[in-house]
Amino acid sequence: MVFTFQADSEVDSYMIVRPNAAHPTSSPDFFAAICAEVDNLSADLGTISLEIHDNPELQYKEFHAHKVVTEYLARQPGWTVTPSAYGIATAFVAVFDSTREGAVVSFNAEYDALAGIGHACGHNLIAVMSVAGALATAKVMKDEGIAGKVMLFGTPAEEGGGGGKIKLLKAGAYNNVDISLIAHPGISPDAALVRTAAYFAFKVEYFRKEAHAAARPWEGINALDALITAYNAISVLRQQTEPGDIIQGMITNGGLRPNIIHAYSAGRFVVRSSSRARVEVLRKRVFACFEAGATATGAELKLTPGGSYADHVPNHALGRSYQKYFNRLGAGIVEGDLDILRSSTSASTDQGDISYAIPSIQPSCWIRSEDHTGKQLGGPHTPDFEKAVRTEEAHGLAMRVAKALAATAVDVLTRPELLAEVRREFDEMKVVDELAGGAEY
Repeated sequence: MVFTFQADSEVDSYMIVRPNAAHPTSSPDFFAAICAEVDNLSADLGTISLEIHDNPELQYKEFHAHKVVTEYLARQPGWTVTPSAYGIATAFVAVFDSTREGAVVSFNAEYDALAGIGHACGHNLIAVMSVAGALATAKVMKDEGIAGKVMLFGTPAEEGGGGGKIKLLKAGAYNNVDISLIAHPGISPDAALVRTAAYFAFKVEYFRKEAHAAARPWEGINALDALITAYNAISVLRQQTEPGDIIQGMITNGGLRPNIIHAYSAGRFVVRSSSRARVEVLRKRVFACFEAGATATGAELKLTPGGSYADHVPNHALGRSYQKYFNRLGAGIVEGDLDILRSSTSASTDQGDISYAIPSIQPSCWIRSEDHTGKQLGGPHTPDFEKAVRTEEAHGLAMRVAKALAATAVDVLTRPELLAEVRREFDEMKVVDELAGGAEY
């Protein structure tokens, strides 16, 4: 499989480095070297992107993607690659160490797909954005004698609540890491300060007593009635929830036959909100609805926690660095609060949990998902987007993001005052979270 670019393609317009643009720091400008290295890597990474895209794999079964990426990284000079890291078959850790003490910057690569619609999530692009960013950072470190370390984590199972990053985090993979960088494609405008929602998933089960629904219904205790009572209570609760609070659910077992008082019912539910502290408040209110169903009918209730992700809290200091470099490539990310206001999303990611452990950004990367007339087609998690993330233009846009991610990493490695600002903001965020009652699920 060969991935090529045409010299006169539209993509090239996204690769322009503006040498006369104001540089965001007074430190040496490594941006031209970063851009040159990403351009040098682009064709190889385009092939890898298509290889991942055309062989979609679900959570913790990303064996082909894991093999393709780790084998490529193992061929890069100065990199040490650990496949199947921390006991997770499809996770990996790749490290470039200058052997001189300095900051530790990291990138997260995702490569899992969605059931039925493949890489409609665009994780093939996420993988190569992070690989390109990490390799370009290391190349500049080596050429310029910059101290520190670059770490690239292969993080499986972001979709479906698999939480690969959370497993790596709990295993200690991110110990002593100073910052975490990743980006995500979509159809929203490019943004540096993307904030995602927190969510908590759980399974609901009711148990009680069967009886003949026509002959002797009074002898039964109806587990389905308990679930329907709770479902209706949740519908009423929605009127009293705050903006950003979302409750989603489905009935997975509604009984055996219509003429039976049902001894068992079950469902799966998700609550989302703007922060993990808000999700905890909402979760308690939703659980009360299920307890009401049990009280009203006499059924026994069992609640089983499922996956949960914290909201992603972007670090503004990192975001400012990314925004300035990204805009040097011809983009137009707005500054400050307007950026974070328009880039908030109710989607969730396990990068959110990383953002509570170490300073993080997850910029959004606009990808064209339009028909030939310019009509807007579907975004992430739609068949339209699965096609959009395979185009040559999408790859070019991903490489543009990789340049800004790498430049942000080099900024942190070469500017101690920036890292101090990043850490100060992160510490302040943690205090606010603790006061709000935020806690790990």
